Amino acid sequence: MSSDFESYEQDFAVLTAEITGRIGKVPKLVGDEKKQMVTNVEKQLEEARELLEQMELEVREIPPQSRGMYSSRMRSYKQEMGKLEADFKRSRIAYSDEVRNELLGDDGNSSENQRAHLLDNTERLERSSRRLEAGYQIAVETEQIGQEMLENLSHDREKIQRARERV
Repeated sequence: MSSDFESYEQDFAVLTAEITGRIGKVPKLVGDEKKQMVTNVEKQLEEARELLEQMELEVREIPPQSRGMYSSRMRSYKQEMGKLEADFKRSRIAYSDEVRNELLGDDGNSSENQRAHLLDNTERLERSSRRLEAGYQIAVETEQIGQEMLENLSHDREKIQRARERV
């Protein structure tokens, strides 16, 4: 089971390295090459999200006593994924501003405050989304623990009833 997780980890590491390299190239490209690169990065980000989901499913299958180490790894991978997505959004915003400036012949100075405000709001929204996701994860874990406790209590009840019947 952990070998599947480690395989996903390796795939995730390779994929994030590729994404990072491509995000760095986006501002340097022009025209159709840039559009193609943006499309490729979007596809790779989706693939990375799917890998994270698979890894999360693997972590849920690991026995509770050794799950902690894998859970902390998952948190760091999610943070890395969030950073990649934020970097990509910034490069796309720069790309879209560039295209708009080319079309309108605008030098970009008039909208600098709006752009900064938009970036601040985007970051705030991302932080809120991460907090909501973390809350959801805690709720799911709590539900799983509750379910396990109910199963244990059910087994204990059966044992007590059998003991009472024997007495």
